[in-house]
Amino acid sequence: MTDSTAQRPVLNGRYELHRRLARGGMADVFLAHDQLLDRPVAVKVLFPQFASEPLFVERFRREAQAAANLNHHSIVAVYDWGEYDRTYFIVMEYVEGRSLAEVLRSEGVLHPDRAIEIAIDTAAALGFAHRNGTIHRDVKPGNILITPGGQVKVTDFGIARAFGGGDDLTQTGSVMGTATYFSPEQAQGKQVDPRSDLYSLGVVLFEMITGQPPFNGDTPVAIAYKHVQDEAPTPAAVNPKVPTQLGSIVDKLLAKQPHERFASAEDLRAELRRAGDDAVVNPRPSVLQTPAEAGSVATTSVPSVTSLAVDQSAPVAPAVMAHAMSGAPEYVEPPRRNGLFLLALLIMILGVAGIAGYIYVNFGDQDVAGPNLVEVPSVTNRSQGEAEKTLTDLGFEFEARAVDAPEGVPPGSVVDQSPASGELLEEGSVVVIQVARSTLKVPLDDVSGFNLDEATRRLEEDGFVVDFSVEPSLDIPENIVIRLEPEPGQELERGSRVNLIVSSGPDQVDVPDVKNMSVLEASNELGRAGLPNPTLVYEASEDVEEGMVIRTDPDAGVPVSIDRVILLVVSTGPPEAIVPPVVGLDQGSAQSALEQAGFAPFVEFVDVPNGSPDAGVVLSQDPAGNTALVTGSTVRIRVGLELAPPPPDTQPPGEDG
Repeated sequence: MTDSTAQRPVLNGRYELHRRLARGGMADVFLAHDQLLDRPVAVKVLFPQFASEPLFVERFRREAQAAANLNHHSIVAVYDWGEYDRTYFIVMEYVEGRSLAEVLRSEGVLHPDRAIEIAIDTAAALGFAHRNGTIHRDVKPGNILITPGGQVKVTDFGIARAFGGGDDLTQTGSVMGTATYFSPEQAQGKQVDPRSDLYSLGVVLFEMITGQPPFNGDTPVAIAYKHVQDEAPTPAAVNPKVPTQLGSIVDKLLAKQPHERFASAEDLRAELRRAGDDAVVNPRPSVLQTPAEAGSVATTSVPSVTSLAVDQSAPVAPAVMAHAMSGAPEYVEPPRRNGLFLLALLIMILGVAGIAGYIYVNFGDQDVAGPNLVEVPSVTNRSQGEAEKTLTDLGFEFEARAVDAPEGVPPGSVVDQSPASGELLEEGSVVVIQVARSTLKVPLDDVSGFNLDEATRRLEEDGFVVDFSVEPSLDIPENIVIRLEPEPGQELERGSRVNLIVSSGPDQVDVPDVKNMSVLEASNELGRAGLPNPTLVYEASEDVEEGMVIRTDPDAGVPVSIDRVILLVVSTGPPEAIVPPVVGLDQGSAQSALEQAGFAPFVEFVDVPNGSPDAGVVLSQDPAGNTALVTGSTVRIRVGLELAPPPPDTQPPGEDG
């Protein structure tokens, strides 16, 4: 073992931390090695400053518990949870790839077919969670991971909750979602059900096919207000190339009222699969805008609300949001249809009832509402193309992995599959096939200067297995390939691994000096420097005014990575202490007690008769004992002082007594 390996921390004697993958608002995520099972894992470690806060620890524990109970190929698996060095950690499946947020930043608008595929897989994960009694409540591009092979993985069930239960972390100040992807009921702090997740997925789908979310604003509160009150534009109003069928699906997902959306994630997946056919989706009952109309829609004035957020996608507490929403008028239902429409609707309902009766009579013993289970076919000993076509024709998705070919097996043949043939899986599940590598050599093209997705696509088409790592660069934009390892131009065997070195953009910025600024001013200054929203802690100060920043951690001028969360230490004003009660003590003891408590005693004397027991004793104090007072303040004490004795009698000289 090398010295560097020996210095790596090992959590609970099992998980050896290698390098940091990401940093969030409350935890770091590390790439680690599970020494017991000999596999890479991701370990999320809670920041120490939150480990003593019961609310954060409960959210952290809830994330582990919620995700550990969800065993699905499109949900990031959670393996373990524990405590280490006065903080807590979660051990998760390590997923190679990028988040959908990164994909959208680098590529912009996605092709409708690709957006549909991502939405179908995300809906599969959400549907599985919903069937197991869990709502995600923070569906957004940053929580949707995509592997280099295109597999979708949903992560971060940190604010998920079991619906129908009573344990909900909705206290003021807790993190309960992201304003850009809030459902209207979430923004108002109301009870949510699985259809809230479908609304959020609708926002994500809208962003994939138009390049922007349906609502934007200067603050999270303003965005949430629009989710509650404003009608979303149609996708075609933003991007005329959006197919009508897909636009109607998004319209239905973004309905204000939950009952107007799809009833379940399974219904949504079925409609998405039919999006390329001629079937018509019933959009939400609203007036669809043309591109011209979209620019002239009247907007409602948003009340002035102070917010410390500088990023419109920052998480927001729903209790705070609901308070801000309390002044918003209720969303007005669109006008009802006329009598002719109701008659047509009645006829349609009767027709559907007749079909339902036929199904019940002829298939009453079958669970027609259950998932569509399909038997996995045997695709071993077939060519990769034949295997892929067989799987897709049956409704499965596939992931191909190149392996060394056993002797006598033709290159490109499927040598193994998982799950095995004969198993029953839900339609849309992933079947992994292992394909024998070709021994032919092909030239390694130079793909430096391309974005990661395009470079990966080109190399994989040539038969290479692509990995990537990142390094900072001041000159090359983020997500652009800097160089290849090995160097391009040489001939390599198909199936060889090629590592792409990808730019992560500028690495570090100096922490700006925000001392003596308000929290809002300091947050804006940090945002202008490219840093995320800060964490706040409070401390008494005799020199800095209440509500102003005392200092930062790290200090101003220190270079930090651009994802570093800065700690703002905010003044609560001068420190206070409890005035000790000193009435009845002698003067010396009283003065000593006050000085030790941080106060300045001021003594006033009060005459008392000669021989009085009050002589030299504190008779009163101001302020009274047990009063909270700013340290350094003056406390007056009144001490008894004996009257001077009268002079002795004397006689004039020369007189006899």
